Amino acid sequence: MRPFNSFGSCRLTSIPGLALALSLALTMIPVHAFDMQSHRGGRGLLPENTLAAFENAMRMGTTTIELDIAITADGIPVVSHDPALNPAYTRDGSGQWLTRHEPLIKNMTLAEVQSYDIGRLNPSHPYGREFPEQQPRDGQRIPTLAEVFKLANDMGAKDLHFDMETKINPHYPHNTLAPEAFVKVVLKVIRDAGMTRRVMVQSFDWRTLELLHTLEPDIRTMYLTVEWDDFNTVRDTAWTAGHRIQQFNGSVPRMVRASAGNAHGIIWAPNFKNLTPDLTKEAQSLGLKVIPWTVNEKPQMERLLGFGVDGIISDYPDRLREVMSGRGMALPLGVQK
Repeated sequence: MRPFNSFGSCRLTSIPGLALALSLALTMIPVHAFDMQSHRGGRGLLPENTLAAFENAMRMGTTTIELDIAITADGIPVVSHDPALNPAYTRDGSGQWLTRHEPLIKNMTLAEVQSYDIGRLNPSHPYGREFPEQQPRDGQRIPTLAEVFKLANDMGAKDLHFDMETKINPHYPHNTLAPEAFVKVVLKVIRDAGMTRRVMVQSFDWRTLELLHTLEPDIRTMYLTVEWDDFNTVRDTAWTAGHRIQQFNGSVPRMVRASAGNAHGIIWAPNFKNLTPDLTKEAQSLGLKVIPWTVNEKPQMERLLGFGVDGIISDYPDRLREVMSGRGMALPLGVQK
């Protein structure tokens, strides 16, 4: 979920009836009561952002598969967390591990991108040691977004939702398409697949979300934030589409609500370490859903469920299912096909 880093203010006003209108609009969106999201398909279990991981999540039972989008030189949205090929899990045609983050996907055709194998973790890479339970699936290729939609349809996963992140970094504009071009390319694939009501688009770069409110109001948007000592998108207006946290008395939920305006289906997705019970309640009082990332340990899941969050994004959907089951929560059904 972490944004890649290698490579005008708006004031919220009180409108009579707005809360009711937002509530009615949200009830029209077919979403599970609690949104259980499998991060990158569940990278703790199978290779991230692969069809194998997505199929596993569907069979296990998940509300939403979370994934990341990059766009190739020939204009095809593909599923990749990084703007460039990642040496932590990428091998070339001869089976050799890449040694650097390159080349950029935007400079490669789809055929070139899919010539690489992403089916296992590089055991000599530090990242590869973070997920000791991950099972390899040699031969997995970077899939297209269209292939992910097709897999879900072929498996009969008619209730599955998709949470896709636009991997755009405002400080490295030459690594990807510009926000408007990026959004339009992805939006076409979503529309062609008839998935506008089953998709939410998330981003740390709020420019893409504000564009979507205009171009396709039916698509839910998820505002990603992180407030770490060494990386803080909330206090960097390049990430927040020019909105300044100081104008909202330090309130991230209020800044999200201002950026979204009157749009419905708005979600705030903070890093789970930055979330508190009071912030959860404040966001929900503003009509926002709250879905923190990336929550992998059961005690963390229990704590956040105690906050009353609307969903959780996890690398380990199996663990989240166990915690939900222990609380008597309804579990999304797995597909059998």
